[in-house]
Amino acid sequence: MENTRNTVEKLIKTLSRQKQTVSFAESCTGGRIAAAFTAVPGASNILHGSVVSYSNEIKHRWLGVSRKTLETYGAVSRACVEEMLNGIQKLAESDYAIAVSGIAGPTGGTELKPVGTVYIGIKTPFFQEVYHYYFHGSREEIQEQSVIFAVRKLDEVINF
Repeated sequence: MENTRNTVEKLIKTLSRQKQTVSFAESCTGGRIAAAFTAVPGASNILHGSVVSYSNEIKHRWLGVSRKTLETYGAVSRACVEEMLNGIQKLAESDYAIAVSGIAGPTGGTELKPVGTVYIGIKTPFFQEVYHYYFHGSREEIQEQSVIFAVRKLDEVINF
């Protein structure tokens, strides 16, 4: 995660210089993205807030994910992560947002959504995209790969 720390440092400098902010809505990563940022001095200049929305009820109540989306597509879906992005950006009034929902395992997977299925969304003032990935390894490795991907993708978008 040392390389991720360097990327986070770069993001904090860039966002601080641009006077912009970021927020996170995390499910399967359990706050690890926020932890990666708060481990670096200067995070308070750019991090507006983070929500660990592990349950569907919290996704609905705190982030505004519709019950219909949760019932139709499930929490581990492109539609849910899109609504998580919009919800956290609105809640935190941030310029940028990351949202993550997935199945870190070792249980919880299905044939259609096996362990390692993760949706990662990035929202900026000019761009929104949700990426669908299958990560492999232990629960911790899947969480770590999700954090690394999310941080790198935000960096790509901001520092293109």
